[in-house]
Amino acid sequence: MRFITHPTRREAVRSIVGGSLVMPGILAHLLAAEQQRSSSADPLAPKLPHFAPKAKRVIFLFSTGGVSHMDTFDYKPALFKADGKTLGVGGGLSLEQRPLVKPRWEFKPGGKCGTLVSDLFPHVREKMDDICLIRSMSSDNNEHFQATLAMHTGSFFAARPSIGSWISHGLGTMNQNLPSFVVIAPHLPYAGGQVWSNDFLPAYHQGTRVVPGGDPIPNVKQSIESKLQQLELGLAASLDRKHLAANGNDGELAARIRSFETAFQMQFAAPEAFDLAKEDDATLELYGLQRGQTDGFGWQCLIARRLAERGVRFVELIDSGSSNNWDSHSDMAQHEPLAKNVDRPIAGLLTDLKQRGLLEDTLVVWTTEFGRTPGQDGPKGRGHHPAVFSSWLAGAGVKPGIAFGESDDIGATVASKKVHVHDFHATILHLLGFDHEKLTYRHAGRDFRLTDVHGKVVHDILS
Repeated sequence: MRFITHPTRREAVRSIVGGSLVMPGILAHLLAAEQQRSSSADPLAPKLPHFAPKAKRVIFLFSTGGVSHMDTFDYKPALFKADGKTLGVGGGLSLEQRPLVKPRWEFKPGGKCGTLVSDLFPHVREKMDDICLIRSMSSDNNEHFQATLAMHTGSFFAARPSIGSWISHGLGTMNQNLPSFVVIAPHLPYAGGQVWSNDFLPAYHQGTRVVPGGDPIPNVKQSIESKLQQLELGLAASLDRKHLAANGNDGELAARIRSFETAFQMQFAAPEAFDLAKEDDATLELYGLQRGQTDGFGWQCLIARRLAERGVRFVELIDSGSSNNWDSHSDMAQHEPLAKNVDRPIAGLLTDLKQRGLLEDTLVVWTTEFGRTPGQDGPKGRGHHPAVFSSWLAGAGVKPGIAFGESDDIGATVASKKVHVHDFHATILHLLGFDHEKLTYRHAGRDFRLTDVHGKVVHDILS
């Protein structure tokens, strides 16, 4: 009996590796104990926000490199007329005398609301009745790394937790078999993995990166018989918890344990979530996908819908990387293939979510790190311009079919209703049921939050 109740390490390992039935009773008991842990002991258990939310989840679309607002969503007829004239570009960060450059794409009204959108986004233009466009976004830095960091973490220089990590921390997950925060990124953006980092938040809130392809989440397929694996994990979990308790419940160790638990469940949930075989032809067509395709932004968008409906709290899609992106200094024509790559899939995502009733409690966010200068930069391009740019929201809790805020006549500065990055974050958190000033985490002797000491909710865009 001593062998059964207090096995040596060698005996335990020999039994597990050999798959013997010497210890099934004790291991099954340990596994059952792990499964019966109360939800309050699970750091990713669903949590209630501060007040009733409009949104349960977020799909965050990020276009790396700086999308030109006046060539996409911010129609500036005066800029068409001023083409070639030399004026101060303005905005406080780019005061050089540069010849103005007119947009090369025509603008047309979209939807019943009539919001003007350029020919770069003809499919998204058709969805403007579902979109709340913000034309008065503003940031504080004109370098890609810092501006990208700020759009994701609220911090321009110091490492801080990503917005997805904050939401995971605040809400937990609705599906214990999948990560609470998933990032689908074929290439690293500026600021790299810090875009989805947990930083000082517990490590189980870090985003899980997925790289499109035939094996988007490698090494999760089950390699041994299920019952034996459960027994192994039951023993490991019991030993882990004992060690954790003996070492002061170390946060990093707890996070490592939780990550292994999630990885075990992902063996069964992830392959199904990423398998598009059961999607019908009409749905694939909506996203511009061919049957069997496992990459492209259409694939990213369809997977985002599947993850959203399976309970993942925050899904981010990055459409390009730091070496091939919207940073069009030499020629604005660079925008055209990039827009074509994402336009139809984004419109398809909005349509699909709405058809399934998911848009009612899913917040879709599209943004970039900053805009581009009205003046020329490079032979035929535009420079970085954080003083004003465009972003949009759709879905849960936002007014559809409106354009909020304005830039000046040439898109150089905010003319009215400025929305800073901190305000943008405060508004997203509000839609999820959070007072952004109260969603905090104690670290290094102070309470940190996504919006730091800034941010105001933009109530005028809320339904």
